[in-house]
Formats: sequence, C-alpha cells, structure tokens
Amino acid sequence: MRARFDPALIPTSPNLEFELPLWQAGTRLVAGLDEAGRGALAGPVFAAALILPPEPARMLEVLAGVRDSKQLSAPIREALAGLIKAECAAWGLGWAEAEEIDRLGIARASRVAFCRALEGLAQAPEHLLLDYFRLPEEALPQTSLVKGDQRSLSIACASILAKTARDARMRAEDVRFPGYGFGRNKGYGTEGHRRAIGELGACPLHRKSFRLEDKFWRYS
Repeated sequence: MRARFDPALIPTSPNLEFELPLWQAGTRLVAGLDEAGRGALAGPVFAAALILPPEPARMLEVLAGVRDSKQLSAPIREALAGLIKAECAAWGLGWAEAEEIDRLGIARASRVAFCRALEGLAQAPEHLLLDYFRLPEEALPQTSLVKGDQRSLSIACASILAKTARDARMRAEDVRFPGYGFGRNKGYGTEGHRRAIGELGACPLHRKSFRLEDKFWRYS
C-alpha cells in the first residue's frame, strides 16, 4: 500500500526536479507521459509522450506557463501546445478507441495508448516519468510520481498535448454524431450529455462497458 502523499511536495509550478538528476547522470532522453479521457463516457483515451532537451535553464524559462492541463483554460492549453511542440526534442501521441476500452478495460487500454505514444517518438527514450502508475509492457527504467502532472515539467507538457489532441478529436466527432454535445463536453458525463444519451441512445463512440446508473457512469 502506498504511503500517504504529502501535498506540501507539490511545487507552485511543475519543475525539473526529477528530470535534472537523470540528465546529470547521463540519461539524456527522459520521456514524460500523461493521458486524457480516462474517465469520459465516450471517445478514445489519448496519451502523449514527450522528451524535453536537457537544457534546464531554458526549459524552465520558455515553458514557465506550463501547468497540469486541468488547471488551464482551453485557449491557454492550445497556445502552450504549439510552444511545447516547437521546443521539445520529440513528442508522440497514441490513443485507444472506445471499442478497445470496452474489450480491454480502461486500465489496459490506457497502457496501450501510452505504448503507441512512445512508438511515435522520433527518439527512443532511456527513462520514463509517469503520473502515478507504471507501464509493465515497457522494459525501460520508470519513475511513477503521485501528482506527476503537477510536479514534473515533462509530464505536465505531455498532459497538455494529450488533452488538446483529444479535445480536437471530440470536436470533430461532434460533426459526425450531433446531438450529444461532444464539442462542449468532450465526451464527459455532463448533465446535458446524460440527457442526450437518454433521448438518443448510445452512439458508436460511447463506451458500452460504462453504464448509466443513478445519473453516474460506472465501470462494469
């Protein structure tokens, strides 16, 4: 069982506390990973992998506005996503569709998305920094961090790339499957989304292994 996490360990903004010792030890290709859409009712789960150049002073200055994606507005996330892609050494995206989530379960499907994001990197990483969990499918050294998207700059950058990519996908799906409000709710269980499911039924984008019960979606 994990020890209780001390919130005092969360810095005012993500930093390079975990990347810097690895860089100094000669591990230059450190990849931060994060996901978006794990708790949604519809749509894929997206993952991003990102390698920052081992330039601590520059990265902390140029990416000073980066935070966990959930703490940022959509316009700021979009602006930062472009900056991150321009400044990072490599980045990759991966996702698992709703059908895969239903077949594999959300935990395993999320790991599939992470592995696909790693495959999309132009450079092979030497070490992984992950938000809370580990990837048993990967033999690489890994560091699992509680609240990693608030503590590691690499993970926070990955969270922004995953979130903005998934949001763009859900806006496109709003055109294919009108009536559910995917452009607004991005597939999450808002009151309007739940009402639309009741009126229209589920569409192919909905995760059939998630069921509506007492106005909440639960994994079954």
